[in-house]
Amino acid sequence: MSLDERYLSLHDFEDAARSRLPRGLYGFVRGGSADGWSADNNRAAYDRWAFLPRTLNAGPQRRQNITLFGQAFASPFGIAPLGVSALFRFDADVAMASAAAAARVPYVLSGASLTPVERVLEAYPQAWFQAYVDGDRARTGRLLARLRAAKCPVLVLCVDTPVPPSRELSLRHGFSIPVRPSARLVADTLLHPGWLLGTAARQFFARGIPWMENLDAQRSHRVTSAPTAPPGAPLSWDDFRWIRREWQGPLVVKGVVNAEDAKRYRTLGADGLVVSNHGGRQLDGTVATLDALPAIADAVRGLPLMMDGGIRRGTDVMKALALGAQSTFVGRPMLFAAAAAGQAGVAKAIALLQAEVDRSQALLGVPVVTDMGPELLVDASSARSLRPARALEPATEDVVG
Repeated sequence: MSLDERYLSLHDFEDAARSRLPRGLYGFVRGGSADGWSADNNRAAYDRWAFLPRTLNAGPQRRQNITLFGQAFASPFGIAPLGVSALFRFDADVAMASAAAAARVPYVLSGASLTPVERVLEAYPQAWFQAYVDGDRARTGRLLARLRAAKCPVLVLCVDTPVPPSRELSLRHGFSIPVRPSARLVADTLLHPGWLLGTAARQFFARGIPWMENLDAQRSHRVTSAPTAPPGAPLSWDDFRWIRREWQGPLVVKGVVNAEDAKRYRTLGADGLVVSNHGGRQLDGTVATLDALPAIADAVRGLPLMMDGGIRRGTDVMKALALGAQSTFVGRPMLFAAAAAGQAGVAKAIALLQAEVDRSQALLGVPVVTDMGPELLVDASSARSLRPARALEPATEDVVG
């Protein structure tokens, strides 16, 4: 069965990945923190808005291209940072970056990745890097110097991980980071020979046990081991000011859902924000990112805003754009696509979402995706009154293409 026949939506990749991956690995990706309420709420938020399409305005040709920080992209979505991706498919980070490069969409490498940032930037020189840093400025300084040497174009600073979260779903199946061998994990692995031979064995014989490659100036520790260096104090506002002084390129802050924080980051020099609750993987009970977006867009008008959390369809992308985002990021579905079918799977996932965005533009009457506005949305709970979303000021020219 061809990819076109097997995969008709992003949901299909999850079904395929679930059958291929050991249960603990699948649970690590699929689950949120604690009870998973935040992850589920991210998805539910899209159902709280309904479209109010215009007719006879589709146009013969539609454009979904955007520009972010001087980089031109073909679509208003990209691949979110995904930690330890190489555990799910051999060389998954390079596969996702290469697929993103071919499709000309953003890609962000996670600081918790098992592939050196230099290799990923060779595959996609426009790739961004998400840094996990704490208050250890010596270690952070070494990492920033490495990123400058690698010519990383955009630094994404993750600010919503001061402590590790709960990972109950994967722990119930014997999987954790660091990876700890157990009878349950071994038995689960043996029941999934495709992953065992195609990913685990291939990785071991090609490169040995994976290392955490990008937390410092060089690899720090194996994925089976605890960090060798003790954690520093949690990141502070003073640390952020210092990082802003040290990093001369575009600096994006990821993990913001509070409008007051958004205003402060802008004041301190952030070049853009990713409205994110880490996919519901940190604090359970957090506001959905789509629900947080309008207040942040209103608070920092003109600042480039991106959003992640729960996006599964092109219609989800369009709702985020209408509520103030200039672009969006997709996480779990892209990792499931890589796990299911490698680089070809990721390329297919991107193509599916691009086609859905184009179809949504035609049916909404939005020939240019950057013209998507709040007047095309209504509060679904009040749809009978056709109450439109509150209008926002247009974004700056730097983020329209």
